Amino acid sequence: MELNVLLYKLLLLSLFWVSASATNSSLSINFYATSCPTAELMVKNTVKSASESDPKIPGRLLRLLFHDCMVEGCDGSVLLEGNGTERTDPANGSLGGFAVVESAKKLLEFFCPETVSCADILALAARDAVVFAGGPMIQIPTGRRDGKVSSASNVRGNIIDTNFGLDEMVQIFSSKGLSLDDLVILSGAHTIGSAHCNTIRDRFQVDPKGNMTLIDTSLDKMYALKLLKQCPVGGSASITINNDPETSFKFDNQYYKNLVSHQGLFQSDSVLFSDERTKTKVVELSNSQDSFFQNWTSSFVKLTSMGVKTDNEGEIRRLCQSLNG
Repeated sequence: MELNVLLYKLLLLSLFWVSASATNSSLSINFYATSCPTAELMVKNTVKSASESDPKIPGRLLRLLFHDCMVEGCDGSVLLEGNGTERTDPANGSLGGFAVVESAKKLLEFFCPETVSCADILALAARDAVVFAGGPMIQIPTGRRDGKVSSASNVRGNIIDTNFGLDEMVQIFSSKGLSLDDLVILSGAHTIGSAHCNTIRDRFQVDPKGNMTLIDTSLDKMYALKLLKQCPVGGSASITINNDPETSFKFDNQYYKNLVSHQGLFQSDSVLFSDERTKTKVVELSNSQDSFFQNWTSSFVKLTSMGVKTDNEGEIRRLCQSLNG
């Protein structure tokens, strides 16, 4: 009898250690509750101030997060500067929002030195950016550590290009553990933000007389003419256009309404409505902003949890743009 009791206690003890180990090796809600209780508030206030000064900040932070998480996981590797880093690849040349992350990091290093990772700051900043643009508030787990690897050669095979078809996008998303629905839902990030004109020039062509011909016939012709006015042939490469022509700085489900109206800015947007595999989901989200917000909450948590470093992996950088010396 005493032996059975002893074995039972040993079993409980072993289960406790397994449970504790699993908890320590994963992200958790309020990870900084003891080590830096105001961490999330400091990030939130930094994003709020930046967004009030520049309404383009939310879109930039959200895009920055995507480009971080899709390469090496959500580990802040896109923030590193230097020869051959992810930031040097042309696909990342137009990224913005770095200064906001650095501002939050500087503040956190003053109050909680070497405690809050740049990867967590970026994930929280993108989360808060969506809120300040009118989107849903999401509680996300924290505890990410910063990666030590950032290579430009890893970028192209992991980033969605604006001229991709559905199969190409599905291949990349599925390799990250993201579903077809996640692809449609997370593409809704294009409800805010902007793009350079060269990303859409292959959707139509203009003859010497100025007459336009649609190359991508899924594009609404009147919308294409508006795009042509904003992005004239021979115009400056620095000209940008809003992803969503209707509610440019508001995080809402207008993106999906645009797709149904054949007014997706990119080919990678338009294909979501033209392909039967994703069309039903697009229509559902176009009809209900509540449905979009509910779906976004789930998919965003999945996105920000991809390939994270925890425990003894990586480091907590003192500066987001450089590894600890």
